[in-house]
Amino acid sequence: MIRPYHPSTIKQAAEIVARGGVIAFRTDTFYGLGANPFDVAAVRRIKELKGREEAKPILVLINDRDQVQRFIDQPSLEFQRLADKFWPGPLTLIGAARSEVPKELTAGTGTIGIRLPADEEVGTLVQACGGALTATSANPSSQPAAKTAAEVAAYFSSGIDLIVDGGESLIDQPSTVLDVTGGEIRLIREGAISMSDIKANS
Repeated sequence: MIRPYHPSTIKQAAEIVARGGVIAFRTDTFYGLGANPFDVAAVRRIKELKGREEAKPILVLINDRDQVQRFIDQPSLEFQRLADKFWPGPLTLIGAARSEVPKELTAGTGTIGIRLPADEEVGTLVQACGGALTATSANPSSQPAAKTAAEVAAYFSSGIDLIVDGGESLIDQPSTVLDVTGGEIRLIREGAISMSDIKANS
C-alpha cells in the first residue's frame, strides 16, 4: 500500500511500527525499510525481505541527538566531534553498541550505525515512530537502492505494511559511513560527504 506523505499517513505508519510492522519511507538519502529497532521479530522480517546476510548490520535513524544514548553507552570523542560538525546530515557514525541493542541490528559486531537526518519530513516520521527507526535500504540485497515509492513497490510485492511516498530521493548518493568506535576514523563507505571534507574537519 502506497500512501502520500501526510499527517494521517504518519499516524498510520507510527501505529504499524508500534505493533511490530514494517514500513518503507524516503530517508534523507534513498528509500529505507523502517521498523522499531528493538523489535527483534520486525528486524528479522526486514532481513528476510532483503535476503540479507546475517553478517551485515542494520543502521538506525534518530530524530534527536539525545536518542544516541539508547544505542551507544559512551560515544567516542571522534563520534561526538563528527556529530557536532556534520549532524544533522548524511553521515552515519558507528559506535560501540549498548548490551541491550539486539544482535539482529549489530550482526554480532558489537557496534551500531546511527544517523541524524537533516530532512524535516524524515525527522517528523522518525519522531512519530518512537524517535528511532531502522533504515536499511529498501531493495533486495543484490539490487540498486530504490529512489521512489514505486520502485520500492516493484521490488516488494508483499511483506511491507505501508510505503510512505515522500517523493523522489533528494540526492544520488548514500550516506557516508564512518567507524569511530575507537580513537581513529575508519571509512566504511564514502557517500554524500566526501572524505576530503571529513579530513578537513579532523
